[in-house]
Amino acid sequence: MAEGPARCAWCGDDPAYVRYHDTEWGVPVVDDDRLFEKLALEGFQAGLSWRTILHKRQRFREVFAGFSIASVARFAAADVERLLSDPGIVRHRGKIEATIENARLAERLQDEAGSLAAFVWSFEPDPSTRPERFDDATLAALTTSPAAAALSRTLKARGWRFVGPTTVYAFMQAMGLVNDHHEACWRRAPVAALRRDLARPVPTGP
Repeated sequence: MAEGPARCAWCGDDPAYVRYHDTEWGVPVVDDDRLFEKLALEGFQAGLSWRTILHKRQRFREVFAGFSIASVARFAAADVERLLSDPGIVRHRGKIEATIENARLAERLQDEAGSLAAFVWSFEPDPSTRPERFDDATLAALTTSPAAAALSRTLKARGWRFVGPTTVYAFMQAMGLVNDHHEACWRRAPVAALRRDLARPVPTGP
């Protein structure tokens, strides 16, 4: 464990992991492209570790046009081959093609709900359904949730791929839809304050 304030045990002492924990993980996000990026990267992580993806994230951003939904949605077959030849990312045809198709489906959600953020945040769990304590035992058991399962199920029904309930719960943890920092972690209170003050996006469909 890195020296300094108490942190969630999962970040260990890898400087990149510690920085990610201290500045990003759990901070509520309402930007569509950042939400899409995280969903995509969580999909690429399937079968791997987040540490692997985090160290490749910058290259992912470079070759996926910053994960701009509008840009990725217009990737073509040539882009798939370009990405498959790049050693700086995870070269998995199924995941690459799914990311492109998911971007197109994200555009539909933007049209229907006003934003991807409005759609995603509509699945934020009710506080009454959350654990009372966030100790080691509780957090070890939190690999998914009813809200994550519902979001996963809805995305899959719309054609999204690589969005299983465990993947979606990891996304919700990272993007601040829940605050799963350990109760002893120095980031738990600041993240709670950010969530308290957040203006949640509201769906604006017909």
